[in-house]
Amino acid sequence: MVLEEEGEEAAEEAEEEEEEEERPPVEEEVVAEKPEEKEAEEVAAEEEGEEEEIEIVEERVYTIPFRRVWATPRGKRTPRASRMLRDFVRRHMKAEDIQISNEVNEELWARGIKKPPRQIKVRLVKDKEGRVYVYPATAA
Repeated sequence: MVLEEEGEEAAEEAEEEEEEEERPPVEEEVVAEKPEEKEAEEVAAEEEGEEEEIEIVEERVYTIPFRRVWATPRGKRTPRASRMLRDFVRRHMKAEDIQISNEVNEELWARGIKKPPRQIKVRLVKDKEGRVYVYPATAA
């Protein structure tokens, strides 16, 4: 029994070795495919880069006061400040599609839900499609 199984296994291994010899080397196929994959990746990266670039139509810097935020209950202040920011941008830039950057959001939430900033200075950028991006104002 054991001898028969060993004989069958040896025969299968010999067949596999013969098949490997008949096949072309796998490395050559992979090398041939890699340049095509790199080109495809480069094209995809270029397309993504084009999407990330914003064609600026209008750019403004505002200081947004959050005076009325402090009239709300403590546990709801920062969410209200976020809504007020969106409303301010909507009113001043005449746009419905508003994208708030992570930096501005982190600045709003830096001290938690109970203590948002009293005011925030932001840079609003409107692109050709009507989207408005909210970035922190730089000291320049």
